[in-house]
Amino acid sequence: MLQPVSVGLKFGFLIVLYLFLMWVAFSTLFDLRRGFGGRRQDGPPVGEATSIHQTVDPLAMLEGDFEPRLVVDHAPGHEPGVAYDLMEPVTLGRGNVELKLEDAFASSRHAQITRQGRVVVLEDLGSTNGTYLNGEVVAGPQPLHDGDRIRIGDSEFTYYQ
Repeated sequence: MLQPVSVGLKFGFLIVLYLFLMWVAFSTLFDLRRGFGGRRQDGPPVGEATSIHQTVDPLAMLEGDFEPRLVVDHAPGHEPGVAYDLMEPVTLGRGNVELKLEDAFASSRHAQITRQGRVVVLEDLGSTNGTYLNGEVVAGPQPLHDGDRIRIGDSEFTYYQ
């Protein structure tokens, strides 16, 4: 009488074991298709969003007028067209920062723009919703180039030198 129950339990255990192994295999295939290290199959690595540009423009090095600024395209609480000076480090976010954003999708300390010599660098500060540079997610410090577009939540800015 116990033999049919024992055989049924053995088959049940084997079915559960095979389902688990199939789940592991499908998860692994999904991760492999997604790519390694933030690299997507359909585009460049995430950290190289603006790598097609030179970091420093040699002609700009000769000129004395280097006035990096961030111009508001549209952002809640800011007038479109207003320019912010980037000669000093600027932190963007909802908290106690230099450039306050009234955007529900912005973190309290969302992103930071700093100068490193004549290079201006954008860096995400571990925000929840990410910082976008020219439509690409910022992963690590990224140099800014004239005309680059920065998006944080519903706020959009353009960088000019």
